[in-house]
Amino acid sequence: MEPHRGWTIASSTWIFLRKRWLDREQELITVIQEETKRTEEKEEAGYRSSTWSILQALQKINKAKRLEGEAVMSAPAFFQSAGRGDLKFWGEDDGPTVVVWENLSESEQEQWSEKIGKSKDWVVWCRSRKKDEEQRPFEVDGKEIFSNRGKQGKPKAREKTDKTGGKGQSVR
Repeated sequence: MEPHRGWTIASSTWIFLRKRWLDREQELITVIQEETKRTEEKEEAGYRSSTWSILQALQKINKAKRLEGEAVMSAPAFFQSAGRGDLKFWGEDDGPTVVVWENLSESEQEQWSEKIGKSKDWVVWCRSRKKDEEQRPFEVDGKEIFSNRGKQGKPKAREKTDKTGGKGQSVR
């Protein structure tokens, strides 16, 4: 994003962030510009931010206070703290955490993996690992509680299928 290029942010988000960044408004503007550019690049590569309802559901699993990942302008205010890697958006960098894995860079993923040590007060939201991919650090000590992996098998009685035999899609 070019510095002279305009951008839009919800007024409630702007007010919330400005209060937390206090007298560093110009620094906040610079961070938002950089985060906007980063988000646009990730979205062009296929990334989609998590919805707030998903993040709130993940937060309830371990009463998370912190969000690790996302962008400064999309991190929801219902977390007491938020950040990504060395960039702290607001609040303290501790406590039960929800981690948005795909929005962390490789170095941020490594940094977070080292930081958590053996703590168990985190929830990671990520894509399912492909069969040929290496096990990720959090999978060693963590427990999978949800997977969106499709299981192709024979449909159960009265289960709707699409034309190719897949489950769950309506057929017209």
